[in-house]
Amino acid sequence: MNSSFRSGLILLVGITLLAVAATLNALLANGAIWITLATVAGLTLTLWGAYCLRDQLGAMVSGRRGEISLYTLGVVGVFMAVAYFSLRFPMRWDMTANKEHSLSEQTVNMIKRIDKPVKIAFFHDPMMRETVELYELMAAQNKLISLELYDPMLNPAQARLMGVQFAGTALLESENRKVQVNGPTEIDIANGILRVSQKSTQRLCFLDGHGEANPFSIEAHDHQEGTAGHSHGLGDKMVIHEQHGMAKARNALEAMNYTVEKLALLKGQTLENCAVLVVAGAKTALLESEVSAIRAYLNAGNNALFMFDPFITTGLEPLMQEWGVVVDNDIIIDETSHFWADPSSPAVSEYNLHQITKELPMTFFPGARSLSPAPKRVPGVGVTPLINASKQSYGETTPGRIEFNEGKDMPGPSTIMAIIRRRPETAKTAAAIMAELRGEKVAEEKPAAEPVNTKKSRIVVAGDSDFATNSFFHIMGNGKLFLNTINYLAAQENLIGLEPRSFDRPRVNITNRQMKGTFFLSVILIPALLGLIGTAVWWRQR
Repeated sequence: MNSSFRSGLILLVGITLLAVAATLNALLANGAIWITLATVAGLTLTLWGAYCLRDQLGAMVSGRRGEISLYTLGVVGVFMAVAYFSLRFPMRWDMTANKEHSLSEQTVNMIKRIDKPVKIAFFHDPMMRETVELYELMAAQNKLISLELYDPMLNPAQARLMGVQFAGTALLESENRKVQVNGPTEIDIANGILRVSQKSTQRLCFLDGHGEANPFSIEAHDHQEGTAGHSHGLGDKMVIHEQHGMAKARNALEAMNYTVEKLALLKGQTLENCAVLVVAGAKTALLESEVSAIRAYLNAGNNALFMFDPFITTGLEPLMQEWGVVVDNDIIIDETSHFWADPSSPAVSEYNLHQITKELPMTFFPGARSLSPAPKRVPGVGVTPLINASKQSYGETTPGRIEFNEGKDMPGPSTIMAIIRRRPETAKTAAAIMAELRGEKVAEEKPAAEPVNTKKSRIVVAGDSDFATNSFFHIMGNGKLFLNTINYLAAQENLIGLEPRSFDRPRVNITNRQMKGTFFLSVILIPALLGLIGTAVWWRQR
């Protein structure tokens, strides 16, 4: 065995001992003596072997070999520097079309509005890297959110202390409120942060018992089908289902920390503790006792969303007139701006200025009845049109016909949605006004000297309920309009604009006018222009 081979073997053994020391340091919690001995022995043998092979090592780094070695070390050094700075200053580029690996704009806005400290402890395993990134992205949006990451296998004591048994569990805490999140999606995490940062959840009551849209139904096609394709306004064939489905809307509301319940007044249930009452397109008339209960609910200063459908008498029309809105018995026809080829589905892209319609994309309403102001102004009640169809729209009073009849049909622009706000009035004056509007005779009496026993109320009236059902909730701005309306009624203005994220297949939705313009441009104008240029070139060559 020559000296070079012996020195090389010593060098190799030294490097091996250093690697063993590093491994022991990573695996053993109480092995300081063995780690120290392996490190000292490995370092001694490595230095001795390198000293004995100094001539051979010097020859390796001289000349062409030296240049290659230095170049290799330089490249490795650059990669190590890039890796180090990428860890210290991380940057992300999401190149997917629908930004699947980034937080939605709504989630970012919601997190930035949080004004209370939120502490998050997330227990994960190495396979949950995507979920860890979601928590890190959310924590980076607000300095009030602190994040601690644990592996229950490496930190069993911490897991036992917090009562966590499995990886994938997050414990959120804010002002003595605690919430446990087990879901890995952005909606689950954002919902948990929202719930723990709010003091309480609000109860939304969907009226039941009259064929209203069912918030617990996943049915997506439970509406009218026309003979010419797919119509939701004018049509003559009814697809029969038990109830309309609004499960998409309910899931979105629950993700925003609301509690959704169905409520049947006929079964003796009351409207007590309902933050917002939703009447989603009743198909049969309510009994007088039910209308009286809703009237008392509104007079007590509560809030409600009433959604009507064309040519259906619900029994709530007189109540709406008491609040300054007439629900017309017609269907809106808009030949100028409608969804695809259905003129009874008005499409709207310009709105009256309000926080509900702020940054709202185009919406459409498959079969809507118009709203009009009451003949007499109701003192203390303000009515504001929110969404109108185009100026060329009108209210067709004859079912199954599209022809404007002056003097009979309602000329446009037709109002599709309106907001009612009641300012405080004296209790006696308010009671007298409501009785007078109902046609009842009341004795004249002096108004109370001091206002106010009557509280403020917010009411939204919509001439359509289909826009919020499963079939259309996810299309364009329909879902955002419904959620914004509920948040406004529940006085949760900080949530307006938020919408749980979904990844639907990309599709193009255009109005009838846009469809005609696209057809003219692509089928007529461009081919005609090319034909004209070709003719001119041929004529010149000739």
